[in-house]
Amino acid sequence: MVFEIISASVTLLTLSSFVFSLPYKTSLSLPLYSSGRWILDSHGEPITYVGINWPGSADVMIPEGLQYQSIEYIVDKFIDMGLNVVRLTFAIEMIDDIYETGNDVTLQDAFVKALGPESGIITLNGVIQNNPQFSANTTRLQVFDAIAEELAKKNIFLHLDNHISRGQWCCGSDGNGWFNDIYFNVNNWIRGLSYMADHGKNNWPTFSSIGLRNEPRYPANPRIAYPYTWSTWAANMTSAAKAVHKANQDILIFFSGKHYGVSLTSVIFGGAIDSTTGVTFNVTEYDYYHKMVFELHTYSKVFTCSWFWSYLYRRGFGALNVSDTSVFNRLPVVLTEWGHKQSDSSTKYRGLYHTCLHSFAAEWKFGWMLWTISGSYYIRSGTQDMEDTWGILDKEWADYRGNESSAAFKQMAADTFASDADSGVHFSQMQINAFSDYKAPRLSN
Repeated sequence: MVFEIISASVTLLTLSSFVFSLPYKTSLSLPLYSSGRWILDSHGEPITYVGINWPGSADVMIPEGLQYQSIEYIVDKFIDMGLNVVRLTFAIEMIDDIYETGNDVTLQDAFVKALGPESGIITLNGVIQNNPQFSANTTRLQVFDAIAEELAKKNIFLHLDNHISRGQWCCGSDGNGWFNDIYFNVNNWIRGLSYMADHGKNNWPTFSSIGLRNEPRYPANPRIAYPYTWSTWAANMTSAAKAVHKANQDILIFFSGKHYGVSLTSVIFGGAIDSTTGVTFNVTEYDYYHKMVFELHTYSKVFTCSWFWSYLYRRGFGALNVSDTSVFNRLPVVLTEWGHKQSDSSTKYRGLYHTCLHSFAAEWKFGWMLWTISGSYYIRSGTQDMEDTWGILDKEWADYRGNESSAAFKQMAADTFASDADSGVHFSQMQINAFSDYKAPRLSN
């Protein structure tokens, strides 16, 4: 059974009160396109995304860290790390609020609602002190605009990611995981994506791509959610992609896999994505095919690099192998989340997980984005000013959490860019046979 998504027509609000006029032009060759396993710029040259995540989708629904540092300071850190893209996350609730009231929410209202009147005002004052272009009446979307402005000044791609529907920490059995789950209103989701695609087109010079949904996963309430199948995934993701492409024909559209975004096996290696219905998924059938990109996450325990390589290959990175004829849907694949503790004392930067990914990215030349920049959060899972040891910056966002760890990250970025690009990534027949024989831990369809 195929679930047809019938959405109410989307009317995009135009609220000039919170639209910045950006005078900055970028030297980046936009728009981007996808061609086989490559992302190409407007001149047909291969582009590899190498970047980091900047969360902006939690309770306050503005990007984190601004109570400690200025936008300019944080963006300069991206330059220091040698990155060319930032994955900026947002919550659909931010757009729902605009449609419900006709106005975006001010920073004062956002912080007070999320942190309470006392802590909210203290944190807000820190944001304004570090970012004097803002005031209590600045809106949430204006903060996104200011970040986009600074990214454009520094020639950094902006990849927007719809991380969640209800603004909160992600991810788990939180009601945001699957289509029509407790907080995952499908019509509002498509409306929000369309709104942001249109807003970015008109205001963000380096807006290059958008992720439709972060980490689709089993619903918290399966009685009300749509069935957890690839058929449901395909129907909803393509409905959203069609709306996004209608709103903004320039940006790439990222499709995340199931099971917390770790698997696209059925989509990449098989035309029939649902064995019970026979439903097929063929990327070439969509008129925005040249804008489609696959995204995956991995936080896997690693036994050996060869094991990890095979695991990632079967999950979807096999699409990079132009010699593998078993690949049915071939698109670029970007690792939009991976990460670990960032202190030197954790030694994670020397572990197999990091070092294997380093070598894979350099050899395969696939794009990736570290989780995360955030040394702390305004509020996370009820804890205010919560430190995150996975953040590459310290709690005050002032410096790197680890000298050796950050150096390893910078080297990985440099080595990814330094890799030689040709018409594709090729593996020997022996390697292909090894991948085919490899039995990864089973994930349900």
